[in-house]
Amino acid sequence: MTFETNTNEPRIATKKPTQFMAAESETKPERASMIEMQSFNAWYGDFQALCDLNLAVPEKRVTAFIGPSGCGKSTLLKWMNRMNDVIPTARATGQLRLPDIDILARSTDVVALRRRIGMVFQKPNPFPKSIYDNIAFGPRLHYTGLQRSDLDNLVEWSLKKSALWDEVKDRLNQSALGLSGGQQQRLCIARAISIGPEILLMDEPCSALDPASTSRIEDLIYELRKQYTIVIVTHNMQQAARCSDRTAFFFEGRIVEAGPTRELFTRPKEKQTEDYVTGKFG
Repeated sequence: MTFETNTNEPRIATKKPTQFMAAESETKPERASMIEMQSFNAWYGDFQALCDLNLAVPEKRVTAFIGPSGCGKSTLLKWMNRMNDVIPTARATGQLRLPDIDILARSTDVVALRRRIGMVFQKPNPFPKSIYDNIAFGPRLHYTGLQRSDLDNLVEWSLKKSALWDEVKDRLNQSALGLSGGQQQRLCIARAISIGPEILLMDEPCSALDPASTSRIEDLIYELRKQYTIVIVTHNMQQAARCSDRTAFFFEGRIVEAGPTRELFTRPKEKQTEDYVTGKFG
């Protein structure tokens, strides 16, 4: 499959890294939603993994996807940044859009799309490189003509945004594999934001971490929502309640209910939602 270069990249994604820090103070008009899906369906071969999804993900908010294993949460995340392109049997219909881009269109430049939509996985996956080079890898790949001072500033900024700078600033040239699990996950978050995305997708980012590290990641998610639209997949009901502004409950590839987190957990409209959030099944 071939793709055409997308010429409608966002302002922040086309800036040089040294300009990212200033962007935080700029006034940005609020949008009703950052990601929208309408009648979205997805298959792996003959198996339909997602059925007729209709959902809007609001800008600069945390949206949690909850539901039992195998209900389609992670599959939807993979379609949001086109990771399913590498699976020959994967296909999708309906609409899945950013405000200015049809994510599913053949003409969409997937590299440019992934600069806008960062991904953090369930298990920390730092590169077998230094802490510094883990952060600098993406900017070196996407932006030409960067000076060492640009990279130095960007590495420091990214690590500070991920609440890791004070712990690693004296060992930036040491291997990232020597960090603890929680530190590695924060490093992966720093790596994801180093190229200036608008959206962060997090697939069970705390499932492999101890309670103390989980608490730090949750605090970080709360802080990052001021600048990024965040979608988090989690099986932890308490985590969804603590971290998210909105929650969507999935079951067997469908969205049973979606709405403000507080309302979904305290006044669910559907009996199936109530049974899940109260632990009667799942």
